[in-house]
Amino acid sequence: MELAVGNIIEGTVTGITKFGAFVELPGGVTGLVHISEVADAYVKDVKDYLKEADKVTVKVVNIDEKGKIGLSIKQARPKPAAPPPQQRNFKNEVPFEDKLSKFLKDSNEKLTALKRHQEGKKSGR
Repeated sequence: MELAVGNIIEGTVTGITKFGAFVELPGGVTGLVHISEVADAYVKDVKDYLKEADKVTVKVVNIDEKGKIGLSIKQARPKPAAPPPQQRNFKNEVPFEDKLSKFLKDSNEKLTALKRHQEGKKSGR
C-alpha cells in the first residue's frame, strides 16, 4: 500500500518514548505518533495511553523529505457529533430587573456597613 498524507491505516506500536510512540505500518515502515497527537486530552505520559504491541488506527499527517512519517491517533478518530444546543428554561428564571434591584440593595447594605466600620475606626483614635 502506498503511503500518502491523509491515509488512515492500522499499525502496531513498536516503541514508546517520552515524546511519542513509534508505530510499524504495513510494508514494514515505521512512523512516529507525537505525544500531542496521542489523545484529545493532555498527555503527560504516553504509557498512560499506549503500550508496545497495541494495534492502533493512525492518520498519516506528514512525510518529510527524509522519509520520516508523522502520524496521529487523535486525527484518525471520527469527530463526535456536536451536542444539540441547550434550551434555557425561562419559566423559573428571575427577571433581570429583580436581579438588578437585589444587587443594588445588597451593594448599598455592604457600603453602609463599610462606612460605619470606617467611621468607627476614625472616632476611636
